[in-house]
Amino acid sequence: MGGLEDEEPASKRMKILPDKLKGLSNGSSVVEPSGGSSRDLMARPLQSEGDNGDVIGSKGVIKRVEFVRLIANALYSLGYTKTGAYLEEESGIPLHSPVVNVLMQQIHDGKWDESVETLQKIGLSDESVVKAASVLVLEQKFFELLEGDKVTEALQTLRTEITPYHVNERRIRELSSCLVSPSMRARIDSSCQQSAKAKARSQLLEELQKLLPASLMIPEKRLEHLVERALLLQRDACAFHNALNKEMSLYRDHDCGKNQIPSRTLQVLQDHSDEVWFLQFSHNGKYLASSSSDRSAIIWEVGLNGRISLKHRLLGHEQPISLVSWSPDDSQLLTCGVEEAVRRWDVASGACLHVYEKAGLGLVSCGWFPDGKHILAGVTDKSICMWDLDGNELEGWKGQRTLKISDLEITNDGKKIISICRDTAILLLDRELNVDKLIEEDQIITSFQLSRDNKFLLVNLLNQEIHLWNLEGEVEIVTAYTGHKRTRFVIRSCFGGLDQAFIASGSEDSLVYIWQRGTGEVVGALEGHSGSVNCVSWNPANPHMLASASDDHTIRIWGLRGLDLDVVNSKSNEQHSSSSNGNGNGNGVHCSNRGTS
Repeated sequence: MGGLEDEEPASKRMKILPDKLKGLSNGSSVVEPSGGSSRDLMARPLQSEGDNGDVIGSKGVIKRVEFVRLIANALYSLGYTKTGAYLEEESGIPLHSPVVNVLMQQIHDGKWDESVETLQKIGLSDESVVKAASVLVLEQKFFELLEGDKVTEALQTLRTEITPYHVNERRIRELSSCLVSPSMRARIDSSCQQSAKAKARSQLLEELQKLLPASLMIPEKRLEHLVERALLLQRDACAFHNALNKEMSLYRDHDCGKNQIPSRTLQVLQDHSDEVWFLQFSHNGKYLASSSSDRSAIIWEVGLNGRISLKHRLLGHEQPISLVSWSPDDSQLLTCGVEEAVRRWDVASGACLHVYEKAGLGLVSCGWFPDGKHILAGVTDKSICMWDLDGNELEGWKGQRTLKISDLEITNDGKKIISICRDTAILLLDRELNVDKLIEEDQIITSFQLSRDNKFLLVNLLNQEIHLWNLEGEVEIVTAYTGHKRTRFVIRSCFGGLDQAFIASGSEDSLVYIWQRGTGEVVGALEGHSGSVNCVSWNPANPHMLASASDDHTIRIWGLRGLDLDVVNSKSNEQHSSSSNGNGNGNGVHCSNRGTS
């Protein structure tokens, strides 16, 4: 028992008593042997190799000794020192072998020469590991001698003890530079800055834990790592996972089920008087903006209770509004009329702040730069223009850069502009390198969306398919989604759910389709609309809230079926919807005129 031979006298076992316990980096105890020195200790394998065939668990794959050692390690890590010691004593299974206990005690006491000797006796077949561990110990000795201003002894240690191990020359030079002067120690590299304050001996033990075999020194918080890994594997295997990590439990296997996917209509917003073409939640999830062929846009506010109410109706466009775009800080909104102008609105007041136009041309798309100080727009002459907020045109990209029907995206670093440049091609324009890169499809592209992490592009096609492109490394299609209907109109899709693990799309059959992003499996087809669903948007701050816009003039807000809420058909009384600011008229309706440009 305890990693020693059965016939060994009990008097030679390691005794762990409360007054002998000392905390280490992993919370485990440091003890001294009941008799003898490290020279008398042999490195004996613990029972973790399954010597007695003792296993636990229904599958017979968990070795009892390893399991008990992991529990003891976890108890020490959590600060339950006495309980960990009692577990070792009652089970007869020590956390560490006697020779490892001696090594840890020697390091704790700063007995560096003895520590190096013990490493030679620890029973490792890989001499390179012994060498690397010995160098770590001797470097700690070197640093602590410097700390005590024992420069001559530190130099002797470097020359006669560390250098013979044939450490790489660069490291020797780094250590030598620390001998020059205290001021030099602070200016050399980070390793010497650490040496100036002498790394804690507990940190040395952590480094040795990573270096030595796990059977000798169990890695820090190993049981926590295994349990966490098991939870994450269950989460990743859950086809419907859409719950926050804090909602996961150790008490049961994790399985979200479809009840974590928004599938029930919670609200029907009826304030547009014509087809609703586009909608988008703000980055913080507190607002929703929609645009319609009724030539208006609406800013909606998401209440703390999840209810959505009209905040501002934005008027002034002469054409139907095809797109909206939130500023990076969600304080402003862009609206784009069909081949008309782009208008910038203040979200708080609803006032129009500026109108962006091109003489003799119309604008077809819009977007913000990440700094929030510049905007982009696609132009009917197939070029892309950049303005500052005051309307000064700063830069332009002419040629076949965009189409009359196109989305526009800018990567988070502001370096790449993405637009549909041909019927079957998407342009990735690198502003810094001035290089064009194309994503080419064999079908006509109708719309696209960039993922939040900029690693993926979701592309809608005329042939009723949606392709997910990986933009990292070699650009390629990784998943295709089918099942929705698209024959005549522009239908938009979006990423959504927790970690954007789902894809949602509108459809001409009046349904909202949801797929599991990784597998392409349809996990829901939501009924409710009576006309083509043109656009969907998933709340980035609430994985359980989805919005859809339809030709039936309505917006539907979808949530979980388990919510105890009645469906609300809402049409706002705009006389009480907001107060007037800027160009507002006192009833929540805000108008802009060309005099603001």
